[in-house]
Amino acid sequence: MLVEELKHLVDDCINLRCESNTVELKKALGGTPKRLYDTLSSFSNQIGGGTIIFGIDQENNYDICGVSDPQDIQVKVTEQANQMEPVVRPLFTVAQINEKAVVSAEISECDFSEKPCYYRGAGKTRGSFVRVGDADLPMTEYEIYSYEVYRRNIQDELRPVPDGIGSELNEAQVKLFLSKIRVEKPNFVNLSDEDALTLCGLYKDSNTTLAGLMLFGRYPQANFIGFDITAVVVPGYQMGNLADDGARFIDNKRIGGTIPELLEGAMAFVHRNIKVRTIIDENGKRADKSEYPIKAIREVIVNALCHRDYSRHTESSPIRIIFYTDRVEVENPGGLYGRSTLDSLGKSGADTRNPAIAAALEVLIDTENRFSGIPTIRYEMDAAGLPEPLFESVRGVFRVTLYNGVKDKAVNIYNDNKDDIDLTGKLLRFCAKPKSREELARELNLSSISYMMTRYINPLLEAGSLKMTISDKPKSRNQKYYSE
Repeated sequence: MLVEELKHLVDDCINLRCESNTVELKKALGGTPKRLYDTLSSFSNQIGGGTIIFGIDQENNYDICGVSDPQDIQVKVTEQANQMEPVVRPLFTVAQINEKAVVSAEISECDFSEKPCYYRGAGKTRGSFVRVGDADLPMTEYEIYSYEVYRRNIQDELRPVPDGIGSELNEAQVKLFLSKIRVEKPNFVNLSDEDALTLCGLYKDSNTTLAGLMLFGRYPQANFIGFDITAVVVPGYQMGNLADDGARFIDNKRIGGTIPELLEGAMAFVHRNIKVRTIIDENGKRADKSEYPIKAIREVIVNALCHRDYSRHTESSPIRIIFYTDRVEVENPGGLYGRSTLDSLGKSGADTRNPAIAAALEVLIDTENRFSGIPTIRYEMDAAGLPEPLFESVRGVFRVTLYNGVKDKAVNIYNDNKDDIDLTGKLLRFCAKPKSREELARELNLSSISYMMTRYINPLLEAGSLKMTISDKPKSRNQKYYSE
């Protein structure tokens, strides 16, 4: 970097009083720190690399203490960089700040095919690090394996399934799949069933592959208990929030089966719990609008099933679907695969972790393995007037978050029965005089007060359409609700 850029970077660190995921500060007044391997590794392994600045004393109010010998700093840092695998080549800059010498060492991200970068003296398992905030943390065995999978082209979906209960395939479904394949790909017509399945990656060396089991098995979770989906509805904005009756979850389901069955079960859970906003215009005409675009949620779940990690490291890690008051999160084991980055999602062709499963799903459930899933999610959310979806890849987990905008706009009322009467108007008219929870439940003909509060009353409270008589004690047994 230029000298002026280094000065600005130092100013930022002093003003903010902190390091960051791309900046590490070292006092180094008495000489070069003896162990920089952790930071050299973590910066080399993260996208964009990072910068080490020598001559800033964090413990003394971020004082610019400077270094006594800038040349020695560069020599000693280079010596440590030469002990990394692959070798790290720092780019040094020396600047005079407040009459003190400050040295920076820029560490570039190493090529993906060479990751993880590690300290040879400790070996790959103990010498590989990842940057998390301002800390250098040891890579997990799984994080190291994730790089090995891409570099060595390990295809976990093609590993053979052990014989025994649960490994048999549904013959009817297999035959239906083969009939569709032979229509779409004429060169498969003269192949035997076994050869066709082998070319599709569903059969290998006279054994069913994991891909074959997950697509056509009678019950894949008999062999791989964690290759399923857990789905919950949380009564609040974060895990741990409880409903009025103390319930941790409003709905809680573990979904098993093949990938098509997992998708079907997940969408049934979504339809059961997704809310429909009832909007009444000035003419009294009612319109119902789903709080999330169904097509967007389906794409998110399909992507999770298709691109999750099916390695031995994740056999106890299910896909998770979590509904909160203001958002739904879907996360799957396995961060971004290969050279893919968050910035490139949906903009260019991506490396595919499970090509056999992805190709088969095109036939089985009419998916498109042409990198259109992310653009579709973005388009559907935008068309619904909802916030941008959030994509995150953190330490082996990929997460998609869809926000329903409940914090950003007035919410009339939610209900999942389009034939119900106008509950919004009914509730507001009924609450012209303060009413208790029990009175509201009887009026709505609901047996569960917890369900009523989460589904109907709380959205009206958040929108300001309903008020509480005891606002400083929301859970008071004497609480009543009224409309203005």
